[in-house]
Amino acid sequence: MTTTPATDTRFEADSPLQRSRLSRPSFTPDLTGVQGQGAGSVGTLPRAAAASTDTGYEPQPGDLPLPRNLTFEPRDWQIIAKYWYPVSKVEDVTEGPTGVTLLDMPLVLYRADGVTTVADDLCPHRGMKLSLGESQHDGKGLKCPYHGLRFGSNGECTDIPAHPKNRIPAKMNLNSYAVEERYGLVWVCLAAKPGAVPGVDTVADIPPVPHWDDEGYQQINCPIIDIEAFAGRQVEGFLDVAHFAFVHAPSFALADQPEVPDYTPVVISDGFEAEYWSTMPNVPHTATEAVAAIPEGFNWLRHFRLHVPFTATLVVHFPEGAVLSMMNAACPVSAKKTRLFDARCRNFDTDQPVQDVYDFNVQVFEEDRAMVEAQKPENLPLDPALEVHIPADKSSIAYRRALRGIGLSEFFTV
Repeated sequence: MTTTPATDTRFEADSPLQRSRLSRPSFTPDLTGVQGQGAGSVGTLPRAAAASTDTGYEPQPGDLPLPRNLTFEPRDWQIIAKYWYPVSKVEDVTEGPTGVTLLDMPLVLYRADGVTTVADDLCPHRGMKLSLGESQHDGKGLKCPYHGLRFGSNGECTDIPAHPKNRIPAKMNLNSYAVEERYGLVWVCLAAKPGAVPGVDTVADIPPVPHWDDEGYQQINCPIIDIEAFAGRQVEGFLDVAHFAFVHAPSFALADQPEVPDYTPVVISDGFEAEYWSTMPNVPHTATEAVAAIPEGFNWLRHFRLHVPFTATLVVHFPEGAVLSMMNAACPVSAKKTRLFDARCRNFDTDQPVQDVYDFNVQVFEEDRAMVEAQKPENLPLDPALEVHIPADKSSIAYRRALRGIGLSEFFTV
């Protein structure tokens, strides 16, 4: 028996539905700013407009895409984005996603197949924040909480549950960045891709922590400190030697020794270094036995090194050959927020618990934080005429000169 299929009148030219469709105005999508081949091709959406009418910024060849919510001057951002910054302690990285922010860029941090990965905190499928997902405890990487897409090491998309047999297009991979683990910290460079070698494939290397790998030194990563201030202000405060007697009298300094002996910063390839000799001690007041053991009139040597833009180290020479080496690595979360990382090592008390170190470090940096968060302007004036200087400010002046030397301008001087 032969049957004739019923005619579907919904799509006949004179059907109500088709007449409705034919009477609708045609829609042409606005593809302004959409990258891809052909008017109908949707490629990767830029994170921000190519140019800024407010600042007069015009993108140059090789410029990086700007964050959507930019708090820096665009040209200055392009300069500082080429350097390495810590975003986490290595011990804090897990299979599960962790959201971090670097230079206004929302990032997601995770470990898959033994590889630490940092990528844009954005699923390419429908723009979901990947950091909202949960650890799958299977070592296979992230799982998007919206549609279940999986992302393995270096951001590679490994599974699309809705289409398990389909080939996964390369554009579904995450936009990932160069990652390096050093000094117990996870360092990221926004201007380089995974596998890039610091100092070889990037404009600068990761600054060293003096004595970190030397025999007999204990390696310590102190608790992270968040500061509601610009990274440049924080670093300048770390380099300042005139505030000890006033800010740090509660923790280690002597209030009756405000005078600053003369010192001379010396320019190096990526900043400057300075040897500062003084009788100002570097021992917690609470360590009464250690304080009592300091020889009368002992001259302490503090050896500072500044590495542009926001990392500095300090090596303190104690009596009897004891040495404390510390790195002050300021991660610029935004132009007004800093996440401070501290990696240090010492060749004394190496068999002692480090909790006392943590407590003392927090006390000192909390004293500094109160000052830095109150400074105005919030940014760091590089024009020497905008603030008044004294001879003790030689390190500060050398720091600002070094920042000018890498081309920083408007944001730091307005």
